[in-house]
Amino acid sequence: MSLSLTPTSTLDRVERIRQTKILREIQDKDTVAMFEDPLENDMVLNMGPQHPATHGVLRVLLRLDGESVVKCVPELGYLHRGYEKLAENCTYYEFIPHTDRLDYISPMANNVAVCMAIEKAALIAVPERAVWIRMLVTEMARISSHLLAVGSTAMDVGAMTVFLWTFTEREKQYDLFERICGARFTTSYARIGGVANDIADDVLRDIRSWLNQLPERMREVENLVNRNRIFVDRMAGVGYMPPDKAISLGLSGPTLRGSGIARDLRRDQPYMYYNQVDFDVITRSDGDCYSRYMVRNTEIWESMKICHQCLDKLNLMPRSETVANNPHSVLPRKNIIYTGMEELINDFMIVNFGTIPPKGETYTAVENPKGELGFFIVSDGTGQPWKMKIRSPSSANLQALKFMAEGGMVSDVVAIIGSIDPVMGEADK
Repeated sequence: MSLSLTPTSTLDRVERIRQTKILREIQDKDTVAMFEDPLENDMVLNMGPQHPATHGVLRVLLRLDGESVVKCVPELGYLHRGYEKLAENCTYYEFIPHTDRLDYISPMANNVAVCMAIEKAALIAVPERAVWIRMLVTEMARISSHLLAVGSTAMDVGAMTVFLWTFTEREKQYDLFERICGARFTTSYARIGGVANDIADDVLRDIRSWLNQLPERMREVENLVNRNRIFVDRMAGVGYMPPDKAISLGLSGPTLRGSGIARDLRRDQPYMYYNQVDFDVITRSDGDCYSRYMVRNTEIWESMKICHQCLDKLNLMPRSETVANNPHSVLPRKNIIYTGMEELINDFMIVNFGTIPPKGETYTAVENPKGELGFFIVSDGTGQPWKMKIRSPSSANLQALKFMAEGGMVSDVVAIIGSIDPVMGEADK
């Protein structure tokens, strides 16, 4: 389909504006193809951006032959907030709270990731106890994210009870987050050089108690849906993604491991102390929605295993400082600022001018719950990044939606989106 915008003497301003708007909406070549040579019974359908099953403001343009998907074009950008540009106008410290709003299901993991990226750029070492605390809260964030993925995917295909059960466990977890850092959701817990504060003994004990009761809750979830005939029929064989295509599209996380590719940065490019803990990289070889669901389900058990090992380490370790003693790059503790002139001056300089990495480029990637989250930082030797590029897993993984959905049924699109588990906050950035 082509549109001409050549003005004529009879085409008034309102009509020109209307045609310009239509042209902009279909200027993408894939979207244009939606309208070319339609069959007699084909229908073009907008799914989203306000559809509850698109897991956020995601627009999916579908061309249907009856209930079969002939063509699928996912359109991102409805939640774009310009975070990469905002980073250029923030100090490194000021940008940390913004990462809470990227993958807003796992803010703890995002905070740790951006602080690791800044520390790599600024050559800052982190105390050992702070690293183990970071690992603990990161794996708790992974459990939280996967609980939501399991519950919402089940709800998308009609199993409401599982959603309520998984949310109950996440509520218990948010209570623990509040006791760790004072916030349930937007945590901003990690700091450049460590974490905001140590975790009290009673909180560590209650985290262990929560972990000890979680396996029974997970078995209840698994017994309800994992072999349920309706659930399996809606998920198994749907949204197939072959391994070679998954690699070429740059997929990561459970979406990639569900196609049989054992890629996990915690093992392949170890960071923090992941090389000192025991865990398995979970894969499933079928490459369908059920495989991706099962990968996340099983990874919850592996994260529980890692959390127990982190707690063991923290309980055996003597309490020590949880933030680096680096006065020119790391904010000192408030009690020291209030009593020491030199610390007060350092605090003033960092707050006003920021942590200043040397000039250069660094890329830091971590295995977030949804896949590889990376921060590419270009430093010009000032307290603000000259450029910051965020490699968000949801953005990359949503590229697979087109290939998974085409040839399936319109009802399968909901299950496929749930199996990708995108969060549009980080997909749009």
